Amino acid sequence: MAMHENLLGGPPPTHLPDDPEPRALLAAGTAPAEVAAKYPASSLAWAQLADDAFAEGRTVESYAYARTGYHRGLDALRRSGWRGQGPIPFEHEPNRGFLRALHALARAAQAIGEQEEYERCTRFLRDSSPTAADTLS
Repeated sequence: MAMHENLLGGPPPTHLPDDPEPRALLAAGTAPAEVAAKYPASSLAWAQLADDAFAEGRTVESYAYARTGYHRGLDALRRSGWRGQGPIPFEHEPNRGFLRALHALARAAQAIGEQEEYERCTRFLRDSSPTAADTLS
């Protein structure tokens, strides 16, 4: 049985296309703001900005960065055939930027008292990828 095979006949997993340039720049130590400016569609760059801002206590900025990464990721998912439900495997590295942004949005929402959004994003993350929910928490 293949990993993530849906035995109930639900939607297949969505695998975003690889976008190695932003990942390589971030791995090489390029500032996330520079990467986001060069690759504004990269959820990974926005997720890194959100993580950095949160670590520095800039919660509202983290929320804004995470929301941008989340929406950029939704756009990419839809272009890849996602229809609002189904697995988004963390094991597929190009999906990680979106999943990290979703996690960061939940974390920042909780920190600013947006309980409904925190719960919605937490549930969405777990439904999309239990591995991401466990790994990022």
